[in-house]
Amino acid sequence: QVQPVESGGGSVQPGGSLRLSCTPSLYTDCNALMSWYRQAPGKEREFVADIARDGSTRHADSVKGRFTISQANDKNTVFLQMNSLKPEDTAMYVCVRFDRCSGSNYWGQGTQVTVSS
Repeated sequence: QVQPVESGGGSVQPGGSLRLSCTPSLYTDCNALMSWYRQAPGKEREFVADIARDGSTRHADSVKGRFTISQANDKNTVFLQMNSLKPEDTAMYVCVRFDRCSGSNYWGQGTQVTVSS
């Protein structure tokens, strides 16, 4: 299996927190970049955050200051800590593994995050 596997989604009230995890399934130095995207019903897919093997990160403006992407010490498992969640954060969150050796992106199945009171 080469698709990453996500976990940690669920339902939470506004202002709450969740931590998503993503394992790449294929453990290789070719894993150059791990990203999180999200898609809400009726909306386009949206970039959330990514992290390179050197630890450099990017976050979408819509989540800066609330979400933090990080990686485990072995640089395999990636986490997305989501704080101060808002109803507009409700979406399917999908992890993407970029394989620099093949030049391909591998998309996970996603994990649902629902924020509502």
